[in-house]
Amino acid sequence: MTGGDIVVSAVVMRDAGGRVLNVRKRGTAMLMLPGGKPEPGETAEQTAIREFAEELGAALDPALLRSLGEFRAAAANEPGRDVVARVFEHPYIDGVVASSEIEHLEWVDPSSDRADLAPLNTEHVFPALRAR
Repeated sequence: MTGGDIVVSAVVMRDAGGRVLNVRKRGTAMLMLPGGKPEPGETAEQTAIREFAEELGAALDPALLRSLGEFRAAAANEPGRDVVARVFEHPYIDGVVASSEIEHLEWVDPSSDRADLAPLNTEHVFPALRAR
């Protein structure tokens, strides 16, 4: 049995070398963009900002968020479900640290071919970044 779509907001942050910040939640195997599900009444932008702060302990500037697009992909950690992600870019900021349910963070080259990356990244986000 499959469930409904998982609606999330996610953030692309790149370092000076162009690598993209990815996180792995405790108890999971896949790296994914920071982000998560909206609270009632939140906009996609507000969700992205709140989730980034909860997961990485750093505040994003709402004026600097830029939409990369909305993408659908297989959910990384919930078999049989799709994630529908509103993805935003934000310029690099210092001070990100794994917090809350985040066990690991890693800066990933978007041209890398790795089996531990969420389908959202490999199928949509990284190709969109490489096309620029």
